[in-house]
Amino acid sequence: MTILVTGGAGYIGSHAVVELLENGYDVVVLDNLANSQMKSIHRVKEITGKEFQFHSCDLLDRAGLENLFKMYDFEAVIHLAGLKAVGESVSIPLKYYHSNLTGTINLCEVMAKHNVKKLVFSSSATVYGLQERNPIDETFPLSATNPYGQTKLMLEQILQDLYVSNNSWHIAMLRYFNPIGAHKSGRIGENPNGIPNNLMPYITQVAIGKRDKLSVFGDDYETHDGTGVRDYIHITDLAKGHVKALQYVEKNAGVEAFNLGTGTGYSVLDLVKTFSKVNNLTIPYEVIDRRPGDIAVSYASPAKAEKMLEWRAEQDLAEMCRDSWRWQSNNPDGYAG
Repeated sequence: MTILVTGGAGYIGSHAVVELLENGYDVVVLDNLANSQMKSIHRVKEITGKEFQFHSCDLLDRAGLENLFKMYDFEAVIHLAGLKAVGESVSIPLKYYHSNLTGTINLCEVMAKHNVKKLVFSSSATVYGLQERNPIDETFPLSATNPYGQTKLMLEQILQDLYVSNNSWHIAMLRYFNPIGAHKSGRIGENPNGIPNNLMPYITQVAIGKRDKLSVFGDDYETHDGTGVRDYIHITDLAKGHVKALQYVEKNAGVEAFNLGTGTGYSVLDLVKTFSKVNNLTIPYEVIDRRPGDIAVSYASPAKAEKMLEWRAEQDLAEMCRDSWRWQSNNPDGYAG
């Protein structure tokens, strides 16, 4: 069974490809390498001892996409490709709307033309907007606070409408919370361009000496230590969720959304202290003003995924911190090293 993975050279994609290969799937990766490195593909082959095909192609390249579907008999698609930086999406919204929406529409049209109607879509917890109740489950009202989140929300609606128009589609939409960590081998991990947007790679870059200190945005929230609480999930657990979602869409028509999170909230300082403890390191930090729009607490209810996908996150915060540092310490400059 051949699976197309769009964005398969990226952070989530590379870990998903490892899990797919180790579960016996044949994989073809499509990636334009705009926010990823070819070295991750080589390392996935090294980790798994398995070969697979890679194609450098953008989803906006309709002709290239058509050619790919003529070359292979795909059973399903795991769609991870897209622009993903929240702050950047505010600065260049048209690029985000064009890339994420048009690219996905191209993909779905080509899939339909070639009668490939099983899709696992990379969505995001950003579709929940600013929720004041926790845990967040899939029935909560949806909204977005930035163009990146808006593209995910709009694409979820497009996929819903696609199924209404043709009930032969099998679609799972995965709403990620906060993936961190790296593969146990330390060979693949998160490799941000420039200043990290996410908390864990910022911590690891402070630990390796690339940054002087961590900025903590506010310590006056109504939480146990005053810092914001979020649901952090190990990247390998998240990747395994894609395999479970793929197995689900193999058997079930329809469109379903699933949270992928642990169901446990950890604060910024929980993360800093756990990272310091398990890796015997000190992370200097300073508290600065809150960021506009940030809320105190956000964590998932993973009950639906546990019930319908038979998936549950297994790794704790200590393992997430340990594996993040193994990746960073073995690759001080990421894949560029």
